[in-house]
Amino acid sequence: METVLRGAAEEVRIGPGLPTVMIGERINPTGRKVFSAELQAGDLSRVPRDAEAQAAAGARVLDVNVGAASVDEVALLPRAVQMVQDVVDLPVCIDSANPEALRAALAVVKGRALVNSVNGERAKLDAVLPVVAEYGAAVIALVMDDNGIPDTPEKRLKVAEAILAAASQHGIAPEDVIFDPLVLAVGADHRAGAVTLETARLIRTELGANMTAGASNASHGMPDRELLNTVFLALLIEAGVNAPICNPLKNGLAVRAVDLMLGLDEWGMGYIQAYRAAQKAATE
Repeated sequence: METVLRGAAEEVRIGPGLPTVMIGERINPTGRKVFSAELQAGDLSRVPRDAEAQAAAGARVLDVNVGAASVDEVALLPRAVQMVQDVVDLPVCIDSANPEALRAALAVVKGRALVNSVNGERAKLDAVLPVVAEYGAAVIALVMDDNGIPDTPEKRLKVAEAILAAASQHGIAPEDVIFDPLVLAVGADHRAGAVTLETARLIRTELGANMTAGASNASHGMPDRELLNTVFLALLIEAGVNAPICNPLKNGLAVRAVDLMLGLDEWGMGYIQAYRAAQKAATE
């Protein structure tokens, strides 16, 4: 099962047995106070710089999120998408909780985008899936519903199955739904990481679906977060998460190392290229 995304001049395929596709997370104000303040002032000058840096570090899809406090996302999100597309040919992942902002951004997309995101809540399904279908996009689906986040992998799988059924009613194919098994903080529940990994394995085994995840969510409140993030990212990829949302400037080489060890990188060329890129960036 392959998910196909397209940028202005570049196609990206996500599927089992293919190299991991990194979705660059940097164009997002969460945890970035300076960027958040810039967005509130209508300043998007950082967006193309972040886009180019992530592309150079190995990202194949770029998440675009302008959801800072008091920002008019309907006006700003399409501008940010256009600025990304002006400097890189990669597909975009349009990240907003506002369906009208999603619609406005999808209207300016060159190629085929990924929408971030929908979940199993009825109101969310009804608001987002029609927009995804209208523009022929793919969509990230979080395995939670109106009852909240399920506490077992089996319950999360059932939510995934319900989302697939709802997507089908809108003409969205199974390969165009990329599931997020939900990463929660291990500092709050030491079993959280294990539940996420088992959910990913179940989704891959039972549904054959492609998956994303934000590995860094697991390390909140813990020391040496970078170590935990890298370790968990490797475990997620081994469990079937083949399109993680991450920072390629920090995680790019580790992701290619995992691909190499899992036999997904022929002759190690992806790892070698990533290593050379990291060395070059370190000297600039």
